[in-house]
Amino acid sequence: MRKIETGDLWWKNAVFYCADIETFYDWDGDGCGDIRGMTERIEYLAGLGVTCLWLMPFYPTGRVDDGYDIVDFFGVDPRLGTHGDFVELVRTAKSCGIRVIVDFVMNHTSDRHPWFKSACRSTDDPYRDYYVWSATKPKSSKKDVVFPDKEDSLWERDPKTDEWYLHHFLKHQPDLNIANPVVQEEISRVLGFWLELGVSGFRVDAVPFLFARDGAPGDPGVFDPYEYLGDVRNFVTRRVGDAVLLGEVNVGYQDQKSFFGGPDGDGLNMQFDFIGMQNVYLSMARGDARPIAEALMQRPSLDITSQWANFVRNHDELTLDKLSDDERQEIFDAFGPDPDMQLYGRGLRRRLPAMLGGDERRMRMAYSLMFSLPGTPVLFYGEEIGMAENLDVEGRFAVRTPMQWTNGANGGFSKAAKRKLPRPQPDGMYGPDRVNAADQRHDHQSFWWFMRNLIYTYRSQPEIGWSTPEILNQPNPAVLAHVCREKSGWAMVALHNFGAESCLAPVQLGEAPGCKLVDLLDDLTEHELDDKGRIEVGLEPYGYRWLRLVRPDDPPII
Repeated sequence: MRKIETGDLWWKNAVFYCADIETFYDWDGDGCGDIRGMTERIEYLAGLGVTCLWLMPFYPTGRVDDGYDIVDFFGVDPRLGTHGDFVELVRTAKSCGIRVIVDFVMNHTSDRHPWFKSACRSTDDPYRDYYVWSATKPKSSKKDVVFPDKEDSLWERDPKTDEWYLHHFLKHQPDLNIANPVVQEEISRVLGFWLELGVSGFRVDAVPFLFARDGAPGDPGVFDPYEYLGDVRNFVTRRVGDAVLLGEVNVGYQDQKSFFGGPDGDGLNMQFDFIGMQNVYLSMARGDARPIAEALMQRPSLDITSQWANFVRNHDELTLDKLSDDERQEIFDAFGPDPDMQLYGRGLRRRLPAMLGGDERRMRMAYSLMFSLPGTPVLFYGEEIGMAENLDVEGRFAVRTPMQWTNGANGGFSKAAKRKLPRPQPDGMYGPDRVNAADQRHDHQSFWWFMRNLIYTYRSQPEIGWSTPEILNQPNPAVLAHVCREKSGWAMVALHNFGAESCLAPVQLGEAPGCKLVDLLDDLTEHELDDKGRIEVGLEPYGYRWLRLVRPDDPPII
């Protein structure tokens, strides 16, 4: 395994932004977002402070799972553009200081993919072993599938060969046999192709499902999934030395550690912190910081080449599956009491602003916390303006409505007739006439400007991404106080009040006399520590502070 130099680790202090080309901006006016539309909006992302654009699937698709049922891993959906358009997007982004990573789905294909169509011709077909088959139907139930509202088994019968194929997702998405060396070779070809077109890495979809056996035939000891993940990392970094693999791994912390790889971090570079995210919502529901504090204390330490990805929202349902039934119900009661707001019994199909009733104090506190935690922040498109969901849209697609650019027709997303849009936008208090990028960019008190300032403050303190957290004791259970420390001696105290009451938060750092804390989010206001390194800081309801430690010999912060 090639040892990665620390200078290559750009993702340690990046700002990721996830967008779906289909719903971001329609350049040609046909009602569907396109790659040229995304290119037109690169300067918007640069102005916001984004440094890495993560694109959801844009490949030719069977169109049953919003692009995740892929027909051609090497292609571009003709509705969205061409390979030439894609290369121009990557070039334009790089000229603005923005890297591009793309979604990579290794777990499955569409049932319309040529490999699967061939595999269904006979049990002797050369592509048969590209997928997982069984002569008899293995045991399975609705609780095993990812979409229990659509499927009731992991196995589907192919009528032509009278055998059963494995699918963790929809029956239209047969699982690939990753243990097959020929499939591994195909995966490498796909990764190499997109790296040659200029991408800086991949967000790897549904990683744990790649290696799940679920009663599949064959000897499970023959294939080591973690070794293979290291092979993928090795291949990608040989092609592009600073490429990143960001994994969707929704498992417990200790299991996540395995996906990062061994002591040298020879697995995934980054993983989403699902445990932390779920406990943030539990803390917000209770007005009690202790759930997230406990989760942060349980985070395993990582090698220098690995990183947590912090997020408030993503493109799927807001999964709460790692919480207890009672804890999950607390969040349902607080933020999604209507059964129509819930999904699969495990999550919410809502965005944060609507869950919080539009309370910007709580919204700002949540994003301040995300950016202050050691790790790398990841935004989902529209979060920067406080977009909400449209519950009239089915399932998880409720949070994937077209971006709201202006207060004009279709929110400035498209000039086409409204019926041609991928999905209807929300109306009422969260409709484009009230929530849009253009209006907010002209209002320096808006949520967009808060997010922009937060991003630039985060980027001015790159040590956050390299730091480790230390939880400080607090007498008020509503307050989370953590210190980010970096080996150079840099330190920052972050305070977040989950409660609806003002309070005083004591901070004790034990630093030498003459030290002070500088408020990075409040005009660099200075707070002197006493001779024992202590101070009390006032917090408003849902208030937050970023306090940079400055020692007597440190240069002034400007």
